[in-house]
Amino acid sequence: MPSLPDNQFAQKSPASSTPGEILRALAAQAAHLSVAQIDAFAARLANALFAASEQHADPKQANLSFNAAQLLKNNAYAFYYLASSGIEAAFRKEVQVLQQGVKADGVPQDVALTLVSYEEMDKKLAMGRASRSLELASAEQLAALNMRLAALMDYDSVGIQQNPFRPEVVLKVIIAAWTEFNPDQESHHLVLPLLRADILFDLAPILQALNQTLVERGILPELHESYRVKKMDSAAQAKKDEPVKAELDQKLKNYFSAAQAQTQAAPAANFAVPPINAGSANLLDSLQNDLARAMQQGGFAPAGEAAAFAPSAAAETQLFNYLADLQKGMAIRQLVAGAQGVMRLSQLKEQMPELATSGVERNTLDLLSKIFDTVFRNQTIPNEIKELIGVLQIPVLKAALIDKDFFFKEAHPARRLIDLLAKHSVAWDQKKGQEDPLYQTLQRNVNRVQQEFDHKLELFDEVASDIENFVEKEEAAAAAVLQEPIVRALRKEKVKQANLAANSEVAMRVGTGEVVAFVETFLEDRWVKVLTLAYTVKEEKPQAVQDAIRTMDDLIWSVKPKITVQQRQELINRLPSILVTLNKWLNVIKWDDADRLQFFAELAECHASIVRAPLDISPERQLEIAVEVAQKAAERRLEKRAQAEEQQGPEPEVDEFTEIVANLERGIWLQFTKKTGESGKVKLAWVSPMRSLYIFTGTQKEKSFSVSAEELEQTFRENRAQVLVLDKLVDRALMEALDEPAAEQETVAIPEIAEN
Repeated sequence: MPSLPDNQFAQKSPASSTPGEILRALAAQAAHLSVAQIDAFAARLANALFAASEQHADPKQANLSFNAAQLLKNNAYAFYYLASSGIEAAFRKEVQVLQQGVKADGVPQDVALTLVSYEEMDKKLAMGRASRSLELASAEQLAALNMRLAALMDYDSVGIQQNPFRPEVVLKVIIAAWTEFNPDQESHHLVLPLLRADILFDLAPILQALNQTLVERGILPELHESYRVKKMDSAAQAKKDEPVKAELDQKLKNYFSAAQAQTQAAPAANFAVPPINAGSANLLDSLQNDLARAMQQGGFAPAGEAAAFAPSAAAETQLFNYLADLQKGMAIRQLVAGAQGVMRLSQLKEQMPELATSGVERNTLDLLSKIFDTVFRNQTIPNEIKELIGVLQIPVLKAALIDKDFFFKEAHPARRLIDLLAKHSVAWDQKKGQEDPLYQTLQRNVNRVQQEFDHKLELFDEVASDIENFVEKEEAAAAAVLQEPIVRALRKEKVKQANLAANSEVAMRVGTGEVVAFVETFLEDRWVKVLTLAYTVKEEKPQAVQDAIRTMDDLIWSVKPKITVQQRQELINRLPSILVTLNKWLNVIKWDDADRLQFFAELAECHASIVRAPLDISPERQLEIAVEVAQKAAERRLEKRAQAEEQQGPEPEVDEFTEIVANLERGIWLQFTKKTGESGKVKLAWVSPMRSLYIFTGTQKEKSFSVSAEELEQTFRENRAQVLVLDKLVDRALMEALDEPAAEQETVAIPEIAEN
């Protein structure tokens, strides 16, 4: 089972790696990312089986689904190991096939299906439908990966059927793992119909990561933009945001439609504005001409349609000229006072009410003022960062007047810059103050926009990219520091999950009630440790688990009654090797006290009683004995189940906080209070593959701490942890501003520019 960090797969340069080595690295990366999702997938599959059991009209099918769900829920880690080892082996095999050369798809499907039974035909068709559904959901990433694999191997092309990482490979592994995991053959058909995109793995980030690795190795980095790997891109998230985006677009259209109506209805006298600079005697005529052109174009329209002002027209209005002069004046003050003393746009607006000559200009100014006021009210953003954002008010207003896409496009460069300042503000180390490299980077880029921006929106793109590049370097440095705690956490989780698997294996056997009492105690107290060790070293010694389980099963078999000569002879023949293997494992866990001697003494006595028992038993008496044994086993099984339920108590209910923790993603920030009372903002830096451990860092990135999933859930329940929502700040500010009544907003405490 791979347990390496994602970024390790792209460390070698293209020159130092052969295509075969790169393919093997991709297989390891794909296996690592897939295995990390198995646990969550198993939980979704169990829930889907429970749901199917409630919906089935056929009682038999409902019972099969219910039992299958219970089996998966109670033995998830056994399924995890089967699926994880199968995925890794499948990817290795597929890349070997690709290395041997791209071949045409074999026999046509309709011919191939005539060679198999109808049952097998249905299975193949169902598999094909499931595969195509997943392929469509990740079509762009798969297409990009096909092209890059072809370039890597120097093939003319690589199709879906030759791609080693196609969804079909994962589907086949899951079906094979389920078949091996569930001994009830009648339940084998239940899983395939449930392997939908919403239940199976999220394949998109896996395919994106593989593409990114190839890009970093120089394989088709110039691929068409529609296939580029974007770290923050998520098709699922985009689909989820579609209704909100549509609602926001509609509100903006309504807002600026009202602005256009105001412009068309306003009398010409309203636009008679005194010039603010000498030498602008003809400004009124120019402004009225601009307005007429805007009205002929149909007023304001969203991105992709005719805009109310072309960039050249917006830059010629009196409001724009006033803003340009104001920006220069603020730049001079800023050189003297730094970022302090920034006045809010809503306050500046009061000094220039007559300059916004059209409804579109007035509404642009009003809406942007509300957006900045919403930003300034955000308690999560430090005041010093708010002051930096305040410096951007005039340049951003100019950008919005030039390009109305600012309100409609989340990726607009000026809007992107504000979002970046807000998002990364929480990472600022306030103890270092302005000496913190992050703060200096933000301040330097804000100052550049304030001093240089005139008409070119590309400047916003440049400074935003500079901030993103700095943050990426900081995160790479922080990731190196985290390697040691991550290794410790992986080791801890590995032992924990191995112990769960060991207990599950033992519980399945002693739960039947057929194991004699002293052997049952031995298995629960001692053999669980043996199995835990075997599962822990499974990657290095794959046969260890099978050997430990086989030894346990042999021990259980050896203490069952033997009522025929053949059975007793088999016991005598096998007993020496069973005892040797048993002692070998007990030596490994270093069980050397007197209890070990007592156990083997009881075991020898048990074996002797089995061999010496009378053989002259009639078939009728044998049947009676079998019934008695079965009855006692059933009674013992019920007794053990009652004891277990009494000891464990009711299972903890899944509440909203369980869901919150399960959905936390790397990079998110929390306001976190430890049990010691120490409080601060922390970043989720790493989540273990089984999502049982979470590692957090603070603004001082060299310090980290880990929290278990259970502890984190309890922290949320006790209101000692809250998610800090910092992404898409302008989006949320827009929604809030458009929902506000027209009444005057409350005053926000931001220092004003000192009067000269």
